[in-house]
Amino acid sequence: MEENVAIEVRDVRKIYKLYDRPQDRMKEAFGFGKKKIHRLHYALNGVSFNIYRGETAGIIGTNGSGKSTILKIITGVLNPTQGQVNVNGRISALLELGAGFNMEYNGIENVYLNGTMMGFSEKEIDEKLPGILEFADIGDYVYQPVKTYSSGMFVRLAFAVAINIEPEILIVDEALSVGDVFFQAKCYHKFEEFKEMGKTIVFVSHDLGSISKYCDKVFLLNKGNLLGEGSPKKMIDAYKQVLVGQYELPSKNKELLEDDDLKRAASAALNGKNPDLLEYGTKQAQMLEYYVTDHQGLRTTAVIKGCEFTLHMKVKFNEHIPGPIFAFSFKNVMGTEITGTNSMIEKAFLESVEAGEVKEVSFTQKMSLQGGEYLLSLGVTGYNKDTFEVYHRLYDALNITVVSDKDTVGFYDMDSKVEVKDCKS
Repeated sequence: MEENVAIEVRDVRKIYKLYDRPQDRMKEAFGFGKKKIHRLHYALNGVSFNIYRGETAGIIGTNGSGKSTILKIITGVLNPTQGQVNVNGRISALLELGAGFNMEYNGIENVYLNGTMMGFSEKEIDEKLPGILEFADIGDYVYQPVKTYSSGMFVRLAFAVAINIEPEILIVDEALSVGDVFFQAKCYHKFEEFKEMGKTIVFVSHDLGSISKYCDKVFLLNKGNLLGEGSPKKMIDAYKQVLVGQYELPSKNKELLEDDDLKRAASAALNGKNPDLLEYGTKQAQMLEYYVTDHQGLRTTAVIKGCEFTLHMKVKFNEHIPGPIFAFSFKNVMGTEITGTNSMIEKAFLESVEAGEVKEVSFTQKMSLQGGEYLLSLGVTGYNKDTFEVYHRLYDALNITVVSDKDTVGFYDMDSKVEVKDCKS
């Protein structure tokens, strides 16, 4: 292992046996029958990479791609089925909520528990305690059992412990996403301090804006396979292709996957569509297809802030409609309507259509929303004389991620041009 390598991962596989029924595991354990009744699931499939000292590395990928599994193996929570991981430096990890904490202990007791597990003496923990409590800022709750904490309070304490035990390598999973926005800003400021101190940071996040802003290098995982590594922009672009099933797997991984796994990996396992959307309408008109393309014309569910994107709808008309209106709107994850428009407001289509016609509708605009997650709703409506009618409406149909390395105040960016000049008093 090279001296300047902080984390070395070599051909790591994590394989689980999956059974259709609980009793099948028992049958196989006791040797009932000669036929194997399990199937193998590769949570990680021959993953190799290096993270160098002082780098901030991000790991991205769809749910189930192996992101959290590789972090647990690096931190020693899990053992690999095959392969090897070498770590050069003291690791502090903030994984899923609850990891490393005793739910019956209060906050103070858990600080000492975690410090002891990291090899610190009681005296050393005494010295670090004020800094931990100041950063966590949860008041007298620190004397209560952590099982009574909210998720936000829990992550405050856990992160405060993780950063104050003088780690050389800091590993953070998605846990920060449960903290409030002010605490998240505080944590990312700490990331900046760690970077300036030359420490190594590895974090998993679905917040592509943070990945783009803070990472020097990004690893892209999908279905247990490392699809690539490179700059944040390059890997985020590749991730967008994965989301719509347009990313070609490396040939060496194709050979390792079974046919069913290969099909799933190459398909749009996560295409951003909501299986629990609210759908209703008279169905006099129906949306047959809907999707978003980026500024390069590629289908995607991730749009880069400041770039153009296009919303597409393919609509079939089952009856004569005098003047259909095509519409879309964006909500944030709290359900607040942010923005939207329709073809009537834009004076883009005021014609009648006949039964059997199919129209392809597109809305093209610049993405000015702040980085984050949004829900896109779609509709085809109109007026029958003076009566407003909904022909087909899809609420929260698509999840759209806005990728940004510059978020301003509020819902959208004013895109201000700033100029500062010297003047004579």
